Amino acid sequence: MIASKRFRLQAPACALALALAIALSAGAAGAQTTVADAWVRGTVPQQKATGLFATITSAQGGRLVEALSPAAGVVEIHEMSMDGNVMRMRALPAGLALPAGQPVSLKPGGYHLMLLDLKQPLKAGDSVSVTLVVEGADKQRQNIEVKALVRPLAGAAAAAPHGEHKH
Repeated sequence: MIASKRFRLQAPACALALALAIALSAGAAGAQTTVADAWVRGTVPQQKATGLFATITSAQGGRLVEALSPAAGVVEIHEMSMDGNVMRMRALPAGLALPAGQPVSLKPGGYHLMLLDLKQPLKAGDSVSVTLVVEGADKQRQNIEVKALVRPLAGAAAAAPHGEHKH
């Protein structure tokens, strides 16, 4: 009887240790890439596109290869750059490089995510769910769930030097 009581006491301890080990390893995997300050520019009725902005840091390096959102029919990774005196926007079909340990800014007038074919207008104060897919150097993919705050259209544009670009 005493031996079985010891076993019962040890089994929960083993289960707890196993659960802790699993949680810590999942946390380490989840910490490979972090997303900070995610926000989306608000929209007006009939507007079918907007931008998502954030700072992404990948500890081991990798590439942002895809993004998905239930708020949009399509999400594309884009770059804006000056070509002479003209601001040009283009999709990055191969994704966006995330150098190891270096924050990459998604911001107005630079790299950003385009949410296209919006399902409904996005109002200030709402949040938008987005899944970012990051591929590591080892070709393993990590899904990162992001809740991006919707900022007011005027406030977001005023904060951005190139907030008036057309999509």
